[in-house]
Amino acid sequence: MTTLLDRPAAASGPAVRGHVTQPRVLHSEWIKLRTLRSTLVTLTAAVVVMIGLGLLFCAVSANRWPHMDRGEQLRFSAAGVSVRGFLLAQLAVAVLGVLVVSGEYATGMIRATLSAVPRRLPVLWAKAAVYTAVTFLAMTTASLVAFLAGQAILSSQHIGTTLGAPGAARMVFGAGLYLTVVGLLSVALGTLIRSTAGGIATVFGLLMVLPLLTEALPTTWSINEYLPSNAGQALLAAHREPHILAPWTGFAVFCLYTAVALAAAAAALKRRDA
Repeated sequence: MTTLLDRPAAASGPAVRGHVTQPRVLHSEWIKLRTLRSTLVTLTAAVVVMIGLGLLFCAVSANRWPHMDRGEQLRFSAAGVSVRGFLLAQLAVAVLGVLVVSGEYATGMIRATLSAVPRRLPVLWAKAAVYTAVTFLAMTTASLVAFLAGQAILSSQHIGTTLGAPGAARMVFGAGLYLTVVGLLSVALGTLIRSTAGGIATVFGLLMVLPLLTEALPTTWSINEYLPSNAGQALLAAHREPHILAPWTGFAVFCLYTAVALAAAAAALKRRDA
């Protein structure tokens, strides 16, 4: 008589097909991200702001160029002005980064997610990886389009530049890198705080409010350049200033902040209830 023990392949088949792996979790998180309406709306807003403001700043600069004094013309950066839209684009990127995690806590879907992936950390790595990849592709493309279109406008005053000019490629692709790390930091803070309002307020505070507050501190304290956003934005600086870190040093400091936040998020996710 044939027993179940005589048919190990049939018995083990479904278990193998249902095994939780990191690629499967990645695929699941990709489906979640691309099917959310907020993803399309927010990323589109970030891209439009990045390109639209870049073109606006370039048009204003080209119009003002004949009236600028010599010092202002010497400080002018054709590459920098075309990607300046990153200052507002980072807000949209940060909001969506928080929502990637906090949205599941708000709807209660996080319980189903963590039940399906009880080890939990693969969920965080998948969310971070998927959002990082999407943000990098979208924002680097937007930065490149803003640069190319902006230089076409600036060329009317013969002040445009190319990617081969010193520092130009660093600023253009650096905008995409900076916004990518902003997104990753937002995912980490969304995981730590679990609240959409709290996560967004925290990200905005770190990126925009804290630098303003520290400007009131005595100059001898010299901590402003080490703040997360200021350190990361050193990658987009056209000229090296005494109070700004070197471009790649500043970006490394920003990445370190993000790595610490991501590690704290991982520890919190492992320890607490859904």
